[in-house]
Amino acid sequence: MASLFRSPLFFVFALWAAGLGAAAQFAKVVVIFPELQAHYGETGAASGYLVSLISFMGMVLGLVTGIIAIQIGLRRLLLIGLILGVAVSIFQATLPPFGWMLASRLLEGLSHLAIIVSAPTLIAQFAADRHQGAALTLWGTFFGVAFAIMAVAAQPAITAFGLGGLSAAHALYMAACAMLLAWALPSHDHGIPASWPSLTDVAQQHLKAYSSPFIAAPALGWLFYTLTFVALMAIAPTLVDPQHRALVAATMPLASILSSITFGSWLLRYLPAVTVIISGFALAILLMLVFALFGPGPWLFIALFTALGLVQGASFAAVPQLNPSLTDRVLGNGGLAQTGNLGNSIGTPIVLAILASGAPLALPLFLIGCYGCAILVHLAMGKRRRAQAKASSPA
Repeated sequence: MASLFRSPLFFVFALWAAGLGAAAQFAKVVVIFPELQAHYGETGAASGYLVSLISFMGMVLGLVTGIIAIQIGLRRLLLIGLILGVAVSIFQATLPPFGWMLASRLLEGLSHLAIIVSAPTLIAQFAADRHQGAALTLWGTFFGVAFAIMAVAAQPAITAFGLGGLSAAHALYMAACAMLLAWALPSHDHGIPASWPSLTDVAQQHLKAYSSPFIAAPALGWLFYTLTFVALMAIAPTLVDPQHRALVAATMPLASILSSITFGSWLLRYLPAVTVIISGFALAILLMLVFALFGPGPWLFIALFTALGLVQGASFAAVPQLNPSLTDRVLGNGGLAQTGNLGNSIGTPIVLAILASGAPLALPLFLIGCYGCAILVHLAMGKRRRAQAKASSPA
């Protein structure tokens, strides 16, 4: 039994469980957003910050969190993130005044970042090379799975324990994850001691990461994925016949998850992660051409999310495939966090503005443009990687 709790499979699932807690930091507010708005009264557009402040922290500090992880160690950063998440959720369960609730969401953004930068990097360390693709594909489902669980759990929790019940349950879950991982994870992860980085150091690390075709490639492709994913989750159901809206809203994330952990995981056994990413975006472009020609439809959007599921898991798998060094992997996952939060933040307002224009082809063309840019970015980064490899190889 002891060997089971030291097996790579156990570590992968335990770290994925921590990821569910990180995703639930978004979901616990989103699924009860109308109730929170009613509780806090006339806060107007400011109530939207209850959701977006976590993304703001990711946009600003995504790569910085990776730099910190290198210095203090991944295990320590993960546990700090989980413990901070427990403290913030306990505070939020008391339903503090609106200003304090916003401040707590800003602080929760730090907890979220610590988990989503450290956990996938640790998963890549623990999983055997042949299982890395499948393990990181599983990790890539953490957002969709957490939202599905929270959607089911929200109303029973509110009924039984009041509006703060969901945050209280989240605190207990995060505490359980923290205790499990503190006990299970090897304690020899001490990082690379160094003085805290100056602003110049941080700027240089950003320049290093985003100028590297190895570190930056997954993050830059991920930007175009996140520009559309959350926006379509919110808006696509409103574009189909009302009788199909519930089906589309429920099935889109499930289609993405199932595609990622089945077909996507299978492809990663035979193809490089970047090839799988490009294939997913290419399928999405073909589906959006159908959208442009024939208009929106429920099964079209479900098929689109099936195609995007290939991008989802393969983008996380690309980080260790392209970056053998632990330092570069941490920076790669920090970049994913940074560009992902940027895309999540600006994607929905952009899509809403496009729909407000009233042009029937505007949305499919925007989506085609996003996915086409993602493919071009990956092709350009691949060309640069080959050029660097050729330049460094002996004559």
